[in-house]
Amino acid sequence: MAEKGVQLDRESFSCSICLDPLKDPVAIPCGHSYCMNCIKAHWDEEEGKKLYSCPQCRQTFAPRPVLLKNTMLADLVEQLKKTGLQAAAADHCYAGPEDVACDVCTGRRMKAFKSCLVCLASYCEKHLKPHRDVPPLKKHKLVEPSNKLQENICSRHDEVMKIFCRTDQQCICYLCLMDEHKGHDTVSAAAERTERQRELEGSRLNIQQRIQDREKDLKLLHQEVEAINLSADKTVEDSEETFTELIRLLEKRSSDVKQQVRSQQRSEVSRVRELQEKLEQEITELKRNDAELQKLSHTEDLNQFLLSYPSLPPLTESTHSSSINARPEPTTRAAFLKYSCDITLDPNTANTCLLISDGNRKATFMDEQQSYSSHPDRFNECEQVLSRESLTGRCYWEVERSGGEVFIAVAYKDISRSGSFDDCMFGQNHKSWSLDCDLDDSPCFRYNKVHTPLSVPVSSRVGVYLDHTAGVLSFYSVSDTMTLLHKVQTTFTQPLYAGLGFYYYRASVELVKLN
Repeated sequence: MAEKGVQLDRESFSCSICLDPLKDPVAIPCGHSYCMNCIKAHWDEEEGKKLYSCPQCRQTFAPRPVLLKNTMLADLVEQLKKTGLQAAAADHCYAGPEDVACDVCTGRRMKAFKSCLVCLASYCEKHLKPHRDVPPLKKHKLVEPSNKLQENICSRHDEVMKIFCRTDQQCICYLCLMDEHKGHDTVSAAAERTERQRELEGSRLNIQQRIQDREKDLKLLHQEVEAINLSADKTVEDSEETFTELIRLLEKRSSDVKQQVRSQQRSEVSRVRELQEKLEQEITELKRNDAELQKLSHTEDLNQFLLSYPSLPPLTESTHSSSINARPEPTTRAAFLKYSCDITLDPNTANTCLLISDGNRKATFMDEQQSYSSHPDRFNECEQVLSRESLTGRCYWEVERSGGEVFIAVAYKDISRSGSFDDCMFGQNHKSWSLDCDLDDSPCFRYNKVHTPLSVPVSSRVGVYLDHTAGVLSFYSVSDTMTLLHKVQTTFTQPLYAGLGFYYYRASVELVKLN
């Protein structure tokens, strides 16, 4: 009974982090006590979260509590040490019902410190000493204590199973190899472990990449929710300012508009929230699978690894990023034409080798310079030109190209007009996006020096669709149907201008006048 009382005291005055008797004990606001250094280390790991939690009850505190030594509790711990606390702690060295016991100890057996895969026995620190000192025993494979060592013995031949039969997908001994597994595809268990380990690491890399992709998608969805809410709030604010100036008969119309906006807001946010939940669930599952794979990858027992590997759960179907979009886009040319805009070229931006004609709708790359006056907006290094009109909201326009390689682009107005090609050439910086069309039908898309080859050939007529608010820029090959060439999903921070650029003399591009 006295021994039981000492054990109770030892547990009551132990730190739940290090499991040792409290050292320099401190009490935190929730009432639980820890070693000062233990709770400091725990909170240091949470420094970036700005919230500090209790390891036992999970209650959080902000700001970080100031720690003061509990002198009364410290005195109690010292008294308990003198009355048998340290002696009681020795009981923890003996094996309990759930522990792996030393196979050499007699009487009350000690906890095993290591298990040997060669001897197929477990040893406490005392009886493990020969494996540390005797040269032949030093070569034995030691692992964490295990009570499953007998599973490494062939039940038929009572021999260690060091061979893996790929035909039957099981571990066997060398006698099995001569008997019922003769002629089967076999390798050493170590070789099979190495190959499966490579597969496992590949699966982990795949999971980690998917986690990163889903987290990026989740971040985009957070941004979309914010944009939806800001857009809805601004729409409500503008409608209120407008309708307050109207007579009483229009007040009902104001209410109807607000309800419509809020309804659309709820619908859009609900759609995005559903995608967020799916992505969060997928990330949680991926992290759980990754933890299982990591745990298995650290298993030192070859047979346990090979027995556990086939039972790993398969990866679920991924939520594809294409399901994340801001709002519906047109699909037919008739639908695109609803957003057609009348665009003309700005001669003040045209390079002196470009001839601007047909009512400022056509640009041709000439082999002689044109007599343009000096202007700060003119492209000096690159054969390029911008539109006169800025583009916001939803816009659609078409261009007809002929005679050579050209590039069809959009750009911010403050793109450089001179200097290096990377500064002013469409697609070579973060201020412009460019579709390159050449005569060999091998187009590519360029943005900020990154070239993306396109697999679809480009017709002579190209359609460009811009949804400035949603951050969507799409290029289409226009014929009997609309064929998507490339789509950009980003955030535009300034109004955009249509751009045309050239590589070869006599190539020309015309902005089509749409009815």
